[in-house]
Amino acid sequence: MTRRKGEGGHSPGEGSSSDRLLAAIEGEVVDCRRCPRLVAWREEAAAHAPRRYAGWRYWAKPVPGFGDPRARLLLLGLAPAAHGGNRTGRIFTGDRSGDWLFRALHRAGFANQPLSRDREDGLQLTDCFVSAAVRCCPPENRPLPSERRNCYPFLARELDALSRLQVFVALGGMAFETLLRWARERWPEERGQFLRAKAPFAHGAEIALPGKRALLASYHPSQQNTFTGRLTEAMFDAVFSRARELLESPLPRERRGS
Repeated sequence: MTRRKGEGGHSPGEGSSSDRLLAAIEGEVVDCRRCPRLVAWREEAAAHAPRRYAGWRYWAKPVPGFGDPRARLLLLGLAPAAHGGNRTGRIFTGDRSGDWLFRALHRAGFANQPLSRDREDGLQLTDCFVSAAVRCCPPENRPLPSERRNCYPFLARELDALSRLQVFVALGGMAFETLLRWARERWPEERGQFLRAKAPFAHGAEIALPGKRALLASYHPSQQNTFTGRLTEAMFDAVFSRARELLESPLPRERRGS
């Protein structure tokens, strides 16, 4: 994948199939205008930036995934923040949720630095790729079902292009549901064996997937969760410690957390 400065980990080589596929998907994501409500909202947010971002030239387009094209770890969030990813052009970059996420990834050895402020800040992810279920910021962080459906094919193609993925971390209930949908479609013949008809979301939940893969669930590092103590740094770190454990010695089994 041809990455802008600060977006990459190690690359499988110039012009690899993963690079080409991810670059093609990124181009389609950035050009997308399928959801009129989201197009209007992302542009409205850019036109009425808060004082602290006065002078910023907002990205104000759909935000593609980013990271290491040879990643074994996939993180999925809900959508860019109106004055975070919608401003910077990189998911989880420039907002408090990203502060939590990149600190945790740095502690777990997946990121070279604990902060990410903009696309030119030197952030590099190793063995990790970050994406979102919806690529435009939605009003009140609540995308409509039709908007989720419009975005889903981009994610499905990303996951297929990232052929080395072993561990999937869902940040929040909507991301969890989205990854379950993809897994059921990816392995339809296995559905009765490894995926229940309705798997409940819970922080620390773990579902074994075929091929020694696993889906982990975490509360989203939103201010609503972090400011109230519903999600602590210790709880968040435990998810990435488990991801690292599975990557180093994958022994998948279904486990339920609290």
